[in-house]
Amino acid sequence: MRPTAKRQLPAQRVRERLERLIATELEPGARLPGEAALASDFGVSRLTIREALKMLEGRGLLDVGQGRRAVVCAPNGAAFGSFLSIIMQQDPRGLLELLEVRRALEVQAASLAARHMSRAGAVAIRSALDGMASAADAMRVPQTRQVAEQQFHDFDVGFHEALALASGNRMLASLIEALAKPLRNSFTMSLRGRQLRGGSAEDTAKAHEAIFGHVRSGDARGAAQAMRAHLQDAERDLKAALSSADSAEPRPLNPRPKSPKRRTAVR
Repeated sequence: MRPTAKRQLPAQRVRERLERLIATELEPGARLPGEAALASDFGVSRLTIREALKMLEGRGLLDVGQGRRAVVCAPNGAAFGSFLSIIMQQDPRGLLELLEVRRALEVQAASLAARHMSRAGAVAIRSALDGMASAADAMRVPQTRQVAEQQFHDFDVGFHEALALASGNRMLASLIEALAKPLRNSFTMSLRGRQLRGGSAEDTAKAHEAIFGHVRSGDARGAAQAMRAHLQDAERDLKAALSSADSAEPRPLNPRPKSPKRRTAVR
C-alpha cells in the first residue's frame, strides 16, 4: 500500500497544475503533450502522469484514449444532471427542491440578461420561443401530440439555456446547462400538473414570452418579477401533479377479517 500512497501525492500535484493549465490556457479540443514529454516537463514518472490524466478524465476535463494524446474536453455537466435525475426518480418531491434552486439561479439570470442582452442572445431566445409555440400548436393534433410534447420540452430547456447564456455570466450558464436533464423531467411533470389545473402548453409559452418581453426591453426588475411569477406558477403545477400521482398509487388491500370460529356444542 505504501508505494501507491507515495505515487499518489505527486500525481495530485501534477493534476492540480494541469487543471490550472486547462482552465487558463487551453481551449476545448486542444491536445496535451504526450506522456513522455509531460513526465519530462514535470520531473515525474510516466506512471505518475498516467494517474494524473486518469483523475482529470474522471472529472470530465480530458478525453484520454488508447495510444493517443489526451484532449481537453468542453465543459459538460451531464454527469451532475444525471445524478440529480436519479435523486428525483427515487423521490419525485426532489422536483420541488430543484425549483428552489431554479429560483436562486434563474431570477438572477433573467435580470442579468436584461442588462447584457446581445443581438445573438435575443435571436437564440426568439428561436426557442418560436419552437415552443409551434410545438404547442402541434400538441393539439392527436397524431402528433406525443412527439410535439417532447419537442416542446426541448425548446423550453433551450429557452432557459439561452437566457442564462445571455446573462453574460459563464458560471451561471454552465450551471443551467448542467441542469438540462433534470429540467426536462421537471417540465414534463409541470405540464401534467398544469393540465390538471385546466391550463395548457400555450399558457407556459405565454409566460416565457412575458419574460423575454422584459428582457428585450432592458427591464431588469420586470424580467426578474416575470421569472419569479413563472416559477411560482410552476410550483403550483408540480404540486398538483405530485398530489395526483400520490392519490393514484394503489393502496394495500385490508386483510379480509376472519370469520369467528363456531363453537361446537358439547353434548
